[in-house]
Amino acid sequence: MVFNIQRCSVHDGPGVRTTAFLKGCPLSCSWCHNPEGIDETPVMMISADRCLVCGVCVEACPVEEGGAAPAGEHWVRHRCTRCGSCVEACPADARELAGREYGVEELVDTLERDRVFFDASCGGVTFSGGEPLAQAEFLTDCLRECRRRGLHTAVDTCGLAPRNSLLGVAKIADLVLYDLKHMDPIRHHTQTGADNSVILENLRAVSASGADIWIRIPLIPGFNDDPANIEATGAFLAGLPRSHRVFVLPYHGIADGKRARLGQSGDRADLLPPDTETLCTVAEKLTRHDLEVTVGGSP
Repeated sequence: MVFNIQRCSVHDGPGVRTTAFLKGCPLSCSWCHNPEGIDETPVMMISADRCLVCGVCVEACPVEEGGAAPAGEHWVRHRCTRCGSCVEACPADARELAGREYGVEELVDTLERDRVFFDASCGGVTFSGGEPLAQAEFLTDCLRECRRRGLHTAVDTCGLAPRNSLLGVAKIADLVLYDLKHMDPIRHHTQTGADNSVILENLRAVSASGADIWIRIPLIPGFNDDPANIEATGAFLAGLPRSHRVFVLPYHGIADGKRARLGQSGDRADLLPPDTETLCTVAEKLTRHDLEVTVGGSP
C-alpha cells in the first residue's frame, strides 16, 4: 500500500531520487509530516476550501443519503468505505484517497521512469513512509527487484520494527536512513507513542551488521533540541560499533494542512522551524563526539 510517490527528491539519500511512501507506522509523532501514512489502510483527505457544495459527491456515494452541507460536513468518516467514488466524481478535486495497492513490478516500473536522473546524479530509489518496514515482505520484494535492475536503494526507517526484518532489509538495501528522535524513553513515548529501547538496540544491531547508515535527527523545538539530549545523542552515536554520517534536519510545519484535510485536530502552530544558528549549534555540539555532521538532508 503506497500513499505517495515523490519524484526529483534531493533530501532522501544521495543524488536525485524518487521516493515511494508506504502506508503504516507504529509511531504517532505529534509533529509527523505525513499523518496520512500512519494508518495501514487508505484514508480520505478533503480540502474544504475547494469544496463547491455541489452535492456531486453525495450522489456518487453508495453509502450517504441526503444533500450536501457546507464544506463537506455531510460526510461521515466512520461510514466511509474508501471506495473512491466521490473522489472520481468531485469536479473541484477537493477529495483525495491517500493509499493504493501496487504490485512489486508495477511500483518498481513507476520508480524506474526517472532512471536517467538517477544515472546522471548517482541517485536512486528511496522507500519511506509511514514506516516502510510495516510492510516488510513487500518492501523486501521491491528492494530485490530494484537490485536486479541495478537501481540504488535507500530505506528510511524509524527503527521500531522486528530486528530480523530490519537486518534483512539492511542487507539488501544500499543505504539505511535511520531516524533518531530522542534519547530519553519517557520523553520519546510522550511525543511518539512508544519508548525508544527497541529503536536504540536495533540501531546498534544494524551498525554492527556493516550496513551503510545515515543517522537522521529531526530537530523539534522544545522536544529534542535541549543541551542534555544533544549531549546524550552524541555520546550514544559515538559508542556505536561503527561510525556513521549524521544529518540534523529542521522541523517544518507542512503537516498542519494535511491534518485539517484528514479531519484531525492537533495542528502544531506552536512549533516554528529552528533557525540556522540553532541548527549549526546542535551540529557543532555533535561534532565534539568525533561525528561527521551535516545540517539538512543532502550530503
